[in-house]
This record gives sequence, C-alpha cells and structure tokens, in this order.
Amino acid sequence: MKFFELAEFECRCKCGRADMSPAFLLQLDQLREAFGAPLIVSSGFRCPSYNAKVSETGMTGPHTTGKAVDFSIDRAAAYRLMRLALDMGFTGIGVQQKGAARFLHLDTLTDAPGQPRPTVWSY
Repeated sequence: MKFFELAEFECRCKCGRADMSPAFLLQLDQLREAFGAPLIVSSGFRCPSYNAKVSETGMTGPHTTGKAVDFSIDRAAAYRLMRLALDMGFTGIGVQQKGAARFLHLDTLTDAPGQPRPTVWSY
C-alpha cells in the first residue's frame, strides 16, 4: 500500500486481526491518491465478536468482511471524499456528520438480502 499501513485497519478489540481484502486496500489507495490529503482510519476490520459489541449489524456486519472502512472526516472534506467514492465505485456510504465524532463509512459490498447495495445511510 502506498498511503496506508495495515496496522491502521486492525480490529480495535486488540485481537490483532486486520483481515482486509487486498482489492479493497488497493481501491482505498486509489481513493487517497485522488483525494490528495491524508485520511484517518477510525475503524477498519472488526472481528465478529467486536462488531457485535459496537454495531447493530452484529456478527456479520460490513466491517467483518475486510471491505469496509470508516474515515474521521467532516464537512467540506467529507463531501469531497463522498463524491470521489461514488465516482470510484464504492457501494455503501454511511454518513455521520453531527456531533464530535464525525466520519464517513465506505464499503464495496455487493447486493445481498438485508444489505442492499448500492446504498447510502446516515447514523
């Protein structure tokens, strides 16, 4: 990877797992290059048990696939990143742009029951 270290994507439960999809990481590098500024990973891979603790998506949420990331980003920068992500084929975009912990979720999941793609949502 040109712009990221695998350690940035490690599960926050300290299990040490960072089972990220190589194709997804390549797409993130391309996104970062197009964005032209650093991107801060606030959540990358999540092991199923940790995901169940922190997300309504339970044991099988997007972050457990290795094809999802949350970037700490806000306002105009979030808008610009979202436009680039849409143009580059990201299929899931979650927006949290209120309060102190603002972020943008991006994933490349395919359409599945209970997990339609492409889609956008807010937290």
